Amino acid sequence: MKLRVRHELRYDYSAAVSLEPHTLYLYPKIYPHQRLNHYTLHIDPLPSKLVSNVDIEGNTQQVIYFTSQTDTLVVRAETEIESDLYNAYDFFLFPFETQRIPFNYSDADRKMLEPYLERTAVTTLVEQYARQIASEAKWQTVPFLSHLCTTIRNNFVYETRDEGPATSAEMTLISRKGSCRDYAVLYIAACRSIGLAARFVSGYLYGNPQQDHELHAWAEVYLPGAGWRGFDPTEGSVVINHHVFLAASFFHDRLAPLAGTFRGQARSTMTTTVSITGTE
Repeated sequence: MKLRVRHELRYDYSAAVSLEPHTLYLYPKIYPHQRLNHYTLHIDPLPSKLVSNVDIEGNTQQVIYFTSQTDTLVVRAETEIESDLYNAYDFFLFPFETQRIPFNYSDADRKMLEPYLERTAVTTLVEQYARQIASEAKWQTVPFLSHLCTTIRNNFVYETRDEGPATSAEMTLISRKGSCRDYAVLYIAACRSIGLAARFVSGYLYGNPQQDHELHAWAEVYLPGAGWRGFDPTEGSVVINHHVFLAASFFHDRLAPLAGTFRGQARSTMTTTVSITGTE
C-alpha cells in the first residue's frame, strides 16, 4: 500500500515578527515494513538555514532558522510511504518467562528503558484498572496488551480536540472519554503500572475518517525478543500498515509537528490541514 500525506501548518501574525529557530517533527520514522518513497518540505518565508539531525531518542528532527521579519509562516510537508502488510503478532517473547506479567527486564535492558518505566502518571486508580485488565487476560503479556487496547476502544467515548495538552491518565479513566492522545497517555500509564516499558508515538493513521485530517497518537511497548511494538487504543488493535510514524518519545508533549517562538508585538493564529490517501 502507498500512503500519501500532505500536512500544512500556517501561522498568521497581526504584525511583522522575528522568528526564533523552529523545530519540526514531520520527517517519517521508517520501520522494517515501510519504505520512504518521497518527502518534500516547503517553507515560506525561505529560511536562512535548515538543519536535519537525530534527537536524543532517535527521531529525525529538523530545525529551521530565519533572519528576516515576516507576518506569515507556512510549513508544508508531503510524504509518500510504501507500507507492506505484515503479521504484527509474528514474534516470540524471549526469555520465555516474559510471556507472563509482571516480569523483570534484564539489567542491561532496564538501564536503557528506565525513562519508559517512569511511574509519574501512574495513580492507584490507573494501577487498579491495569490489574483488572491483566486479570481478565490471565496475566499473559500479549493478551493483556491487546485486551487493554480493545477495552479502551469499546468503553470510552472518542473526542476530537485539535489544541491543548493531553488529559491526565486518571482523568481520562474517570471521564471515560478523550482524544487519541488521551487514550495513548492512559495506555502508557497502565502498561508502566505493571512494569512494561512504554512510549508515546506521533504520526498519521489512514482509513479512520476521524483521523484522516489530523495527527494521530498511539503507544509502543518494549517486549523482550520483539522490540518496540505498536498498540493503538483508538483503533483497539495492534499497529499494522495503516500507520505512518513521525516520532516516539517518553514525553507525550515534546513531539509537536512545529514548535518555536517569535519576537515582536503581535498576535498569532494557526491553521492546519492534513490529508491522507492510500492506494493498494
